Amino acid sequence: MDNGIIILSIIGLLFLSIYGFSYLSVAREKMKQKKYQQQELEKAELRRQARIRNQEFIDERVRKFNERKEEIQHELMLLKKMKEKQKVG
Repeated sequence: MDNGIIILSIIGLLFLSIYGFSYLSVAREKMKQKKYQQQELEKAELRRQARIRNQEFIDERVRKFNERKEEIQHELMLLKKMKEKQKVG
């Protein structure tokens, strides 16, 4: 009877160890997947920040271009007025 209990406990431990080993591999796979997803989120965030910086740079250049365009138009208007004054005078 004592040997039967020992044998059953060994078989039980064997099944528990097999179950634990299989669960461990699944748990590792889930951890790898979470880590990969986290890395992908970080990469996406970096790309988003880079797009924002690039858009700000483009907006700044467009703003400066428009300011310069307005200055040039203003100067042309002043030159036109001066030319009209010289024709009248």
